[in-house]
Amino acid sequence: MRRTMKGIALAAVLCGSAGSGSAGDLSVFDWAGYDDEGFFGAYVQKYGGPPAFSFYADEEEAFNKLQAGFSADIAHPCIGSVFKWRDAGLLKPIDATKISDWNSILPQISALKEVQSDGKVWMVPFEWGNTGLVIRTDKVDEATANLQLFADPSMAGRVSIPDGVEDAYLLAALATGVTDWAAMTPEDVTKASDFLRAVHKNVRFYWTDSGQLTAAMTSGEIDMAWAWNDAEVTLIGEDIPAKMIRRDDVGIASWVCGYVHLASGTTPDEEVYDFLNSTLSVDSGKYILETWGYAHSNAKAFKAADQELMASYGYSDLDAFIARSMFATTLKPEIRDQMIKEFERIKAGF
Repeated sequence: MRRTMKGIALAAVLCGSAGSGSAGDLSVFDWAGYDDEGFFGAYVQKYGGPPAFSFYADEEEAFNKLQAGFSADIAHPCIGSVFKWRDAGLLKPIDATKISDWNSILPQISALKEVQSDGKVWMVPFEWGNTGLVIRTDKVDEATANLQLFADPSMAGRVSIPDGVEDAYLLAALATGVTDWAAMTPEDVTKASDFLRAVHKNVRFYWTDSGQLTAAMTSGEIDMAWAWNDAEVTLIGEDIPAKMIRRDDVGIASWVCGYVHLASGTTPDEEVYDFLNSTLSVDSGKYILETWGYAHSNAKAFKAADQELMASYGYSDLDAFIARSMFATTLKPEIRDQMIKEFERIKAGF
């Protein structure tokens, strides 16, 4: 996940001090950009400033640093990493009775086994979002755009997909008829890999961050991408005719990320839970929905946010939206290993 360009601009105006100093004793290990005080305003109000932030580029880097002895109180993984971190002894269970809006979390999110399992809570889900088909509507016919178009010879040099194993295989899984991500078989991965090999022939480049992608779509270098929903928000904000296709026949993937309590943390629980509660608040949710274009785990935030904007994102009927979305939950280790090996071969042209 990455923040939108619109979010960066607003954060610079509204939250210029974020990350420049810290208040309290809390240390947060996070993705770059999530020191935006719009996410934890109640914490700032109580402690007089933000916590101390350290950043990582991806979850594998974060895991390796924590394994090597890096210490922090809170971190921000996505659900696909939670069990790996838990099984490595990096996490403390979270006391849900200390989370004031716990019962307001969308039930489809709180029920995820990575959030709570074995009678324990492992994550306070914060944001979730979508990976889907984003097109330049002046270059690609919206009515006929679908996932198979990524592999169509007519799109040679005109498409981009993420340089990330799970994001790429979510595209391929949907395109080849998979309906349950966590239940993928070796045969499913083989079919998905064959699809990605066909897509590779058309790929202009594999994008690594949303800024790179939106710049290419803005300039006309590419016309279609498999992208996070912040890309749509950014392009529209720059008056580029773009849209994420949300039709049932196309499909959409969803991811969930949140905050975990690290076993290495030493800050008293009161401050830890003050931060967690601030990220789960309605104010935080309204901010991320309207400014970053990502969804929030607090169901009440969707009612507080701009309703016209929520309708444009497809969030007017959240139950229906979530029901038709394939969530990127934890894969079996052997399936993930197969994907990693195959994706490297595909990008190398084999």
